[in-house]
Amino acid sequence: MSVSRRSLLAAGGIAFTGALGALFTGRAGAMRQSRGYGPLLPDPRGLLDLPAGFSYRVLSRAGEPLRSGEGTVPANCDGMAAFGAGRGRVRLVRNHENRTTAALRVPAVEGLTYDPQALGGCTALELDASGAVTGERVALAGTAVNCAGGRTPWNTWLSCEETEDRAGTSGYTKDHGYVFEVDPADPHRSGAVPLTAMGRFAHEAVAVDPYRGIVYETEDAFIEPFGLFYRFLPARPLGGLGSLRAGGSLEALRVPGIADLSVVDEPGAEFPVEWVPVPDPSAAGTAIRFQDFGPGGITHAQKLEGCYWGGHGVHFVSSYARTREGAGADHHGQVWFYDPLRARLRLDVLFGPAADVRLPGDSPDNICLAPDGGLMVCEDGGGAQYVFGVTADGEVYPVARNADDIGPSGAPEWGEFAGVTFSPDGRTMYVNAYAPGTTFAVTGPWH
Repeated sequence: MSVSRRSLLAAGGIAFTGALGALFTGRAGAMRQSRGYGPLLPDPRGLLDLPAGFSYRVLSRAGEPLRSGEGTVPANCDGMAAFGAGRGRVRLVRNHENRTTAALRVPAVEGLTYDPQALGGCTALELDASGAVTGERVALAGTAVNCAGGRTPWNTWLSCEETEDRAGTSGYTKDHGYVFEVDPADPHRSGAVPLTAMGRFAHEAVAVDPYRGIVYETEDAFIEPFGLFYRFLPARPLGGLGSLRAGGSLEALRVPGIADLSVVDEPGAEFPVEWVPVPDPSAAGTAIRFQDFGPGGITHAQKLEGCYWGGHGVHFVSSYARTREGAGADHHGQVWFYDPLRARLRLDVLFGPAADVRLPGDSPDNICLAPDGGLMVCEDGGGAQYVFGVTADGEVYPVARNADDIGPSGAPEWGEFAGVTFSPDGRTMYVNAYAPGTTFAVTGPWH
């Protein structure tokens, strides 16, 4: 039932290169129920539709009391990572993408709060070997619009502020647009210190090269000029907790001859790249994406989102591109792979541009590697939201769906999926429903 790239794109589906980060070996595949885990079954509780044999546990919901007694669980659950804590225990660190209008802020805790007027941050959950929640507390507060992030090789979480607001804007008392390091074992060890050398821009996600310590960063900008893909060269690579505070240099990706990644529509296409020093990482006078990068310019992409390290390189997502908003071409999502050893960039996945796409969805956002070596993709588009899996031979299949996607008013009641991640043993998938903020643990016969 595989189809050619041309016919699949014409149907508004997706296309793959012959190898997705050295993980995929087949050509493009269409969704079909013979692959994956089968059709999604309606949830009697009206929360999360899953395939037969799978079950979920609600770990946390916005508005409930934090077990620490620090306040209530904040809203807008976004990026997340799972860390082993020994003896089968797991620690989850979860972002809260709160703006100044958020109804449920991250409680301000002494020693963990950067700007008391900012409502975002992170919370941390402790799970025992049975998967039950034994603790839940604030891990970072006083930050703004904490979207995604990424884990480090030394088992901390890098939380990203998706904003460029300065002190004095929206009542903030400090500048925002930074990355913050969070220690899931003891948040007071990491505190609330902005990693200013990593740049001030609308951060989305990061991925750390576990061999060289380079940190790759995506910028989520949907208005021209669009965002950039960055790398941060730490002065103390792989130095452990706090080492990124020592500073380093920030560079942006340039693909010679390509000003906008959206124009690339051939999965498997590869390009040599250059890394250009960022003139002013602090964006003191001009936002980085507006700055002058010299005669060769710089390469932009609309809605750069998910970013993770897998195999021997880094994968990152452009969630969509729209010519009516200034992009060079239309698409419903791209997944790119950068190979640092070869200094080559490759387009691996293209979600087709047809306006009537329903499956396999649109606007990929957070992504992670699945236990079988494929992908898990969180959808951030219109209508009911899905988590999709992608097999090693290019088949796309549904994993989960927000069951309660239409509220009493007839409007969508649930938001996007976000923060998909797996337990260290690969037996449990954790994922957030953005709004109302809910964290799920999904177990079943994972391949």
